[in-house]
Amino acid sequence: MSVQVHETAIIDEGATIGDGTRIWHWVHVCAGARIGRDCSLGQNVFVGNDVVIGNNVKVQNNVSIYDAVHLEDDVFCGPSMVFTNVYNPRSAVPRKDEYRKTLVRKGATLGANCTIVCDVTIGEYAFIGAGAVITRDVPPFALMVGVPARRIGWMCKCGERLQGTGLVACAHCGASYEISKDACRETS
Repeated sequence: MSVQVHETAIIDEGATIGDGTRIWHWVHVCAGARIGRDCSLGQNVFVGNDVVIGNNVKVQNNVSIYDAVHLEDDVFCGPSMVFTNVYNPRSAVPRKDEYRKTLVRKGATLGANCTIVCDVTIGEYAFIGAGAVITRDVPPFALMVGVPARRIGWMCKCGERLQGTGLVACAHCGASYEISKDACRETS
């Protein structure tokens, strides 16, 4: 296998990119970036130096992944969604030593045009709706919408909304979950 890189993309020397990854038009990957295998970086994506991207991550067009962002395996970043890495930016005040980390856990979906304010963790298989603004940690499997985002339900690993509380089976794939007021966990 190999890496596919469009002729307009810029890959700085020192970047690590896994087999099977596809990098499309006008992408810039900085020298310190580490990108896993079988990823897709859409048109006009920027990947900073202090960025780790796991395997099978899909980054749609016009997404900038700034320093201090870590995406685990199977994360989906929708078109034009936004990461930040400074909580209180000012043009005249240098804050590069104040970057705050953002961690997006395995299988999470970040919808189109959502904003992830830095210093948060998005739980495994969480689903952030289009246009939502995340300002605090998100639990695993949570369905988040609005500005600021609030949890309105729970999502299955397969991407379908779960219904009910207690022991629940996904109507689409049959996966089992235990759902309470504040948590959702997969059961065997």
